[in-house]
Amino acid sequence: MHLTRWLILGTVILGMVVLCNAGPFHAECRVQWYFGIPCRWVYEALVSQIKKWRTMSGCTMGGQRCLYKLQSASSHFITAKHTTPMKSHVDDITFHLISFGLFSHCSVSGMSVAESWYAIKDHGVNYCNLYNLMDGSGLTQARGYKEITSYFMCTQRSSANCTLY
Repeated sequence: MHLTRWLILGTVILGMVVLCNAGPFHAECRVQWYFGIPCRWVYEALVSQIKKWRTMSGCTMGGQRCLYKLQSASSHFITAKHTTPMKSHVDDITFHLISFGLFSHCSVSGMSVAESWYAIKDHGVNYCNLYNLMDGSGLTQARGYKEITSYFMCTQRSSANCTLY
């Protein structure tokens, strides 16, 4: 009887571990980037791009490179919001910038999270919220650019099509 309880408990714990590692339970995305350029340049590029895409003009071809709104910006932390043009869903975006390598390199942690509590699937929109800013600002072409993320860190990352989202 004691062995049966331990087997059931072990199975429940294993199931919880598998579920917890199956990816986010809410529409969100976490990405880590590395650059061989100073954080000041990364900061300026991101803030400039967010401001540039504040209107609907970037959405004329059906994409989502528009409706970003800068909330706050300091040399190490940027917050913004993105509104999807079709359904007006709002996502909260944060970037945390950390200098390394005698301030010549930059590590950026980015996160985009759906404000809607009921949002579970997003077809990679939260990933694209972040990637589109990196790409639009030219940072994907920066010296030392490296991106680290996965399906487990980003809701439906594998189905993301950032030319649409």
